[in-house]
Amino acid sequence: MEISAKVVMDLRAKTGVSMMACKKALVEAGGDEVKAIEILRKSGEAKALSKADRDTTEGVVFADIRGNKGVLVELRCETDFVARNEDFVATAKAIAEAAHTGGVAAAEATADEAIKAAVVKLGENIQLGGVKMIEGDSLGFYIHANNKTGAIVAMTSGNEQLGRDLSMQAVAAHPEVVNPEDVDSALVESEMAIEKEKLLKEGKPEQILEKILEGKVRKFREERAMLTQDFIKDPSKKVRDVLGGATVTGFVKFAI
Repeated sequence: MEISAKVVMDLRAKTGVSMMACKKALVEAGGDEVKAIEILRKSGEAKALSKADRDTTEGVVFADIRGNKGVLVELRCETDFVARNEDFVATAKAIAEAAHTGGVAAAEATADEAIKAAVVKLGENIQLGGVKMIEGDSLGFYIHANNKTGAIVAMTSGNEQLGRDLSMQAVAAHPEVVNPEDVDSALVESEMAIEKEKLLKEGKPEQILEKILEGKVRKFREERAMLTQDFIKDPSKKVRDVLGGATVTGFVKFAI
């Protein structure tokens, strides 16, 4: 029978079990959620299911770069002790390996089985936070010392050190996009509507409102774009001033 994505997602939200396992159980149960949960409890998912409501505030962010492709994996667990466990880290590496081989879908499929085994072995709730892939002529990465935040930056004409510096920028300064013009226009319009209301309440004359708002729009965009942020290693410069001819084409990041 056909099982809708929403029904599968609802079961996953209630159980913490993988989408693949949830769909399989629902098909077997004829779409009956209660029966599907019983099936999951009786299967190899039972151990994970019993722990699925526990908070996963620890974990690792793992970067794997090969040639012009980079993979970033976020794997979550309950305690720092497990986050430092070799088997837990090996699980993150296996997921990254699968991404390089078959893409994000393959990584998620690998995660379903690898996490199930890790839960049984390590005795904690373990969840895949996400997998992101990025390509570029040149790639650099940075993982913070606590292994809980990390980023990969794609460039043209860049080098390893610049890539590391820009990845550190992505982690520390929280840019949302590369260029100011990339900031979502709907978000800008929403923020400026709020700012305009504030200015009107302050009694600012209508004739200067637009000029003030122009400046606020520019600042709003620049604060959220990597290239127009202050460079974290030298705040007297903007990131765009330290590229040395390189071009940033994109970045991915995770933070636990």
